Amino acid sequence: MAALGIFGFFILMAVGISQAIIGYMGIEHYFGAIVAGLTLGAAFIFRLMLPLTIGTFFGALEVLGWPWYFAVLITAPGLLFVVPAMVATALESVSQKG
Repeated sequence: MAALGIFGFFILMAVGISQAIIGYMGIEHYFGAIVAGLTLGAAFIFRLMLPLTIGTFFGALEVLGWPWYFAVLITAPGLLFVVPAMVATALESVSQKG
């Protein structure tokens, strides 16, 4: 059972690293290396993942030339973490206004 957890950890790390690399490539393609580096830094320091997730999609689609469904497939794990955080933040701001 522990071997399955270790295997899952390495798979998760490989997906995360590949998303960061492809996201960097996508942002660099459109905005340059400085903006891509700042976005990658913001993702690690401030946990601001949405720009890197969008960059991952366009990096896979435009830079690597993958079909859109493969680009969505590589981007989906990042979206699984970004969307709930955005919904929680929106709900928190609405509940504080009332």
